[in-house]
Amino acid sequence: MSAQFFSKLSQNYVELLKDDEYYDITIEVGEDPNVKIFRAHKNILCYRSPYLRRILASNNRNNNTNNLVHIRLPNMSSEIFQIIL
Repeated sequence: MSAQFFSKLSQNYVELLKDDEYYDITIEVGEDPNVKIFRAHKNILCYRSPYLRRILASNNRNNNTNNLVHIRLPNMSSEIFQIIL
């Protein structure tokens, strides 16, 4: 049973990556004309990436709203960020 549970849990996380409805952060990666926008979930990013946690923590100190967060990573290719994500 536990293997089945973890398999389903993993599938749910994959579905979150494709979710275009309940995201709370957009990440703009690359520079014009090669910009790609990724939609994600702050809580998951914070627990999976110390780097993104620092960026989001800094953003929260500068902007105390619960609105959609947008960050830019112009010095990274979208292909690399897709692998990281």
